[in-house]
Amino acid sequence: MIPHSALFNKAKDRNYVADPAQAPTEDYHDIVDELEKEGEWIVHRVPDPAIEVKNKYNRTKKIPVEKTWHHKSCGQCGHIPGYSTAVFWINRQLGLDHHDPSDQTSCTAWNYYASATSNAAAQAAVAMRNFAAAHETGYYPIIHCATSFGHYKETRQQLIHNPELRRQVKKILEKLGKKLIMPEEIVHYSEWVHAMRDRIAERQVVDMSGLRATIHPACHYHKLIGEDAIYAPEVYGAQRSAIITSLLQTLGIDVRDYSTWYDCCGFGFRHILVSRDFSRSFAVQRKIEVMKEEADPDILISHDTGCVTTLDQSQFAGRAHDRNVGLPVMSDSQLAALAMGAHPYKVLQLHWHSTDNKPFLEKLGIDHRRAWAEFEAVTDEIRSGKREYLTWEDCDV
Repeated sequence: MIPHSALFNKAKDRNYVADPAQAPTEDYHDIVDELEKEGEWIVHRVPDPAIEVKNKYNRTKKIPVEKTWHHKSCGQCGHIPGYSTAVFWINRQLGLDHHDPSDQTSCTAWNYYASATSNAAAQAAVAMRNFAAAHETGYYPIIHCATSFGHYKETRQQLIHNPELRRQVKKILEKLGKKLIMPEEIVHYSEWVHAMRDRIAERQVVDMSGLRATIHPACHYHKLIGEDAIYAPEVYGAQRSAIITSLLQTLGIDVRDYSTWYDCCGFGFRHILVSRDFSRSFAVQRKIEVMKEEADPDILISHDTGCVTTLDQSQFAGRAHDRNVGLPVMSDSQLAALAMGAHPYKVLQLHWHSTDNKPFLEKLGIDHRRAWAEFEAVTDEIRSGKREYLTWEDCDV
């Protein structure tokens, strides 16, 4: 294991900038506000109360505490449903006003990154339609998927610098009866979890001080428009994003480093479609095995749909070839909810994960057999017609 203290020195830091005026990139806040003054769009302001954090070049980014409109992930809902339900469950437990919209569309970034069959105006119009839908409700958009998050940040940059694209998108939105709305900040759900970590820790009921964890920072979070990601000098000397690490440390977890932290999870969009064996091999050999050999973690935590899916569900192939696998994978929202006492199956839906996480639950003192029996009792009632579905009241603690 490589100790954190030996890795980075603030004096040699490439990311930390004491004076934001010296940052090597433009401040999108200034341009977004100026375009509003010019009548190009309406800026959807972050509602109060908000928590201020610092992005890569020490500029202030505001994260809303509540009045949040949750832009869900198609991959989470389809492959890791406990990912999204954990976010909603945390909001409920903290008593925060939030909205789960029924009129949200997919961001269509799969089209953008994987197949390149769309065009800039169509992609931007989808993003702006969703932002307009959020604005109409009075709730502020929180993006669950890092792919959507990265794509929307790139869309913002394109709209900022391309007046013709703004004209095309406005024309499309006019046909939908919607205005061009640009959020003051584009916020990822894991940034909200990061901002709320102290409140989460206040409600922590599961002792996690004996855990060792590794993290995988999502490429679409910190590599696309990287200056918008959250950094902090106390987390890796601001050389890496503060997301996930700060949460785990607040929960008392030993966060361990490994040499391939910067590598993709293996998902990579196009090659998960056209060369899946490469994706699985990369996830196992460049990520999972390196973590296990260098850091010996109990759990791997990430914060993106594709990352959690690939790192979790690629391990079955490695197991078939006697590779060094068997590392359970969860999202930061799932782990945070688990720390607060969320049910491992009713809320976190860990039975959707393919890598065995039962030993991990046992280490935390959680009786997974009892929890599974409780979950089955509810599903039996649904199957028999005694109830229609699992309710939030079934999941409250």
